[in-house]
Amino acid sequence: MKVKTLIVGLGNPGQKYINTRHNIGFRVLDTLCSEFKFEKKFNSDICELGDNVILLKPQTFMNLSGEAVKSFADYYKVVTENIWVIHDDIDIPFGEIRIREDGSSAGHKGIKSIIEKLGTENFWRFRVGIKNEDLGIIETEDFVLQRFSKEEEKDLTKITDVCAEEVKVLIKEGKSPEIKII
Repeated sequence: MKVKTLIVGLGNPGQKYINTRHNIGFRVLDTLCSEFKFEKKFNSDICELGDNVILLKPQTFMNLSGEAVKSFADYYKVVTENIWVIHDDIDIPFGEIRIREDGSSAGHKGIKSIIEKLGTENFWRFRVGIKNEDLGIIETEDFVLQRFSKEEEKDLTKITDVCAEEVKVLIKEGKSPEIKII
């Protein structure tokens, strides 16, 4: 298998974490892989989209995401510029999606793990906003592991569809993301 683009969705494995804020990356990949099937490999769930594009959901916990990403990237010789990571972001209002190239982890432990394992910040991020008015009241660690509210859940399919569609367009056009806000 030749891999040109590796798209990583961040989240935590297991039933306990399904539909939590921290698992928004997994939800976007589920949308992208809806016509295919995930397989187990490299301590991850992997889906081949074709055109040398692989979706990867690390089955380590969030804080160890970099282990699965590094193993896969090393084995298939994927350059970091061709790694796209989709993850939750508490600094962005719920529903906004921001795309950026490189930068610090901004405190996101999954991104921190990937940076540490790859030895670089040079990869693309699709940052999906999860911030709401509860964030200041609830500790960050508890907030990201909460399920979305009923009101938020109504908009979540649209948000994951928009993010997935943006990824599909970029794959189809064969180009890297551009820095922007959706």
